Formats: sequence, structure tokens, C-alpha cells
Amino acid sequence: MSGVKEKDRARNRERDQRLRELLAACALNDRKAFAHLYQIAAPLLYGIVLHILKREAWAEECLQEAFVKIWNNTGSYRSHLAAPMTWMATIARNQALDQLRRHRRETLEADGNYLSEEIDTDPLPMEKLVHSEEGTRLKICLERLNEKQRQVISLAYFRGLTQSELATQFDMPLGTVKTQIRRGLEQLRGCLE
Repeated sequence: MSGVKEKDRARNRERDQRLRELLAACALNDRKAFAHLYQIAAPLLYGIVLHILKREAWAEECLQEAFVKIWNNTGSYRSHLAAPMTWMATIARNQALDQLRRHRRETLEADGNYLSEEIDTDPLPMEKLVHSEEGTRLKICLERLNEKQRQVISLAYFRGLTQSELATQFDMPLGTVKTQIRRGLEQLRGCLE
């Protein structure tokens, strides 16, 4: 079993090195490198934004906007601060959350009630989250968290709830929510490494 894990780690290191090289080339306006970057990263990033937005049309639009941001910001990528996929996933996630908030504002009725038919809140099946090894590993690692941490992190990262909204929903102090998220993310990081 450890041989399989070592092969996965080696494959991930090779992929990360390739992504670093492609990001560096993109910073020099290399469009071919950007096409290769898109080909490698798009499936994972699409899974992330689809899980947040729930609608394929919105997810496709969001993915394109995220890649525009990635292209425009490749010069600011610092490999010592984050792995390439982590950096791109953060951009895609933030783009999806911005788009989700924008859609929520647009569908807000004058009396302050959301139009239920406009925003589908049913969760997608976990297998739709990400069709990759990373998605499977993330699912396993999420299952290792305690229930409260898993709920808080899932709602924050996949539904876009703010820490204040989470505190209200779970009837917890804001500091406790922040601690749950921080500790849960530390456990996830350790598990994924």
C-alpha cells in the first residue's frame, strides 16, 4: 500500500512541477503553455465550481472567468507560498463564491426572501465534486474530520457561507467557528500530504 502512496506522491510532484513551469511560461504570455495549463487544471477546477454553483452553465462561465484571472495573475504566483493547483483552486473557488453571491443578490425579492426556484440548494452527489484522485483523497480526508468540523468546512468552502453565517446557523460564537475551520483545515492539510 505504501508503494501506491509513494507513486501517487511522485506523480503529484511531477504534475506540480509541470504546472509551475506552465505558470512561469504563462507569466511570459505563452499562449501554448496556457492551453496546456487549461487542459491539465480545468477538470479539477470545474468540479470545484460546479459543486459550489450547482448549475453547469454557471460553472462553465465561472471556470472561464477564473482562467482569465489565472492568466492575468500568473506573474504573482509564488511557488514557495502554495502549490500550483492550490493557488488556481483558490482563484476558482473565490470566483464561484463571488458569482454565487451575485446570483443570490439578483434573485432577492423586494421583501427580502430568496426565490426558491432560482437557487437550487440540493447538494450534488459527492462523486460530482471532483472526478480525480484529488477528489477521492479529499473525500476520504473530510470523512476523518469530526462532524462539526466537516459541516463547517463544507458549508464555508462548498456553499460559500461566511463565518458569521456559520456562527448563526450553528448557534456558536464566531471565535469557535474560526477555530473549527482552522483546526479542520490543518487536519485536512496533514491528511492530504
